Amino acid sequence: MRVWNMSNNIRVWPVVIALAATFALGGAWSVSAEETTETTSNGNRVFFRGGYGEMLSDRAGEFITDVHGAGGKNDGTGGYYIGGGAELMITKDLWGMVNGVALVGEIGLEFKRWSSSSVVSGEALTPVSNFTPAKVQMTMLTASVAPKVKFRQGTDFQPWVIPAGLDFHVISPTSSQVNYLDIGVQFGGGAEYRVWKELWLGLDSRFHLASNQTNTVNNFWTAGIYGAIGF
Repeated sequence: MRVWNMSNNIRVWPVVIALAATFALGGAWSVSAEETTETTSNGNRVFFRGGYGEMLSDRAGEFITDVHGAGGKNDGTGGYYIGGGAELMITKDLWGMVNGVALVGEIGLEFKRWSSSSVVSGEALTPVSNFTPAKVQMTMLTASVAPKVKFRQGTDFQPWVIPAGLDFHVISPTSSQVNYLDIGVQFGGGAEYRVWKELWLGLDSRFHLASNQTNTVNNFWTAGIYGAIGF
């Protein structure tokens, strides 16, 4: 199993800084009742998001991805993600303890397509062999459930943090041990702005730490934008 090196740590720092800044600013941005604005929704959202993602370790050198490097290396780490989900309001004031600080439950589904190379894959070593290089698509599907703390509830600008959420990952291709299911945790931060009525636009940054049940390193981070509709 690969270990984190200095370049991996450098790539994670922007996400860590973004989360810390969101938490620090958000914590100071509770609001009074006089500051809130009228809203037609109950704080629930349906959202769609997308952007850039990057694995902290590539999957080069595996049997299925590139025949242990014998037919070229499938060593890309960057890529894009698209996803969507829903937020369900739990409390708008932390059960009466802090005005303007809300807690919602997020249920999300996200697809990642990592940078992929044309290589001779493990499928070539079959009774019907084909040693012509072909692109082996590196992808991941993640289903997640996470609590999300939103600050300045009731105003047009709302920063938020995810202190910790639960991830379920499916990797493709499978690992050399033919395992493809993994679990992990995610941490996130961002902010959203009400553009018109219940149409919101926001920035989203997350770090995903996997337990590597597949005997591959599946940690990654994402950063992008999203649109949401309140109801």
